[in-house]
Amino acid sequence: MSQLTEIRWHGRGGQGAKTAALLLADVAFNTGKYVQGFPEYGPERMGAPITAYDRISDKEIRVHSNIYEPDFVAVVDDTLLHSIDVTKGLKKEGAILINTEKTKEEIIPLLRGYEGKVYIINAKEVCNKTLGKYFPNTPMLAGMIKISKVMDEEVFLKEMKASLQHKFAKKPEVLEGNMQALKLALQEVK
Repeated sequence: MSQLTEIRWHGRGGQGAKTAALLLADVAFNTGKYVQGFPEYGPERMGAPITAYDRISDKEIRVHSNIYEPDFVAVVDDTLLHSIDVTKGLKKEGAILINTEKTKEEIIPLLRGYEGKVYIINAKEVCNKTLGKYFPNTPMLAGMIKISKVMDEEVFLKEMKASLQHKFAKKPEVLEGNMQALKLALQEVK
């Protein structure tokens, strides 16, 4: 991993992009990294476009601004590709991860000429197989770990299990489905 990895998340209110960014920061912090995880606030409402950010580093982070030239971008809702330039500032040596049921060939023309790596995952399918409900942030979080390599996948799964056990202490049945979703998502990124 480089000194500093910057990630930008695009989603819609209620899809969990903000939660995924905050969970990633929490898990990275638990592994000894310096982190920032924050949303960009505006007139958010259910279904409105939102943006969230992560900075992860081995050294202290001294910058405190939005991320304008991310190393990685996660797009939780592929309908945003029609209205938002999700690749704006995205480094060519970085990558983008898109939640979609479409093929990569159908997605690439919507990326406004982006020349870097493009990964897709069908988070809906992963959720249907593991959770029985559509929570795209869980597979997207695992997918971002897969493409960014900000931490070892096994360390990520261990830390996520500990985090989810704490978060869902009164609902242990939720833990297993989420862990299955994370594991399957790590395999399903294309």
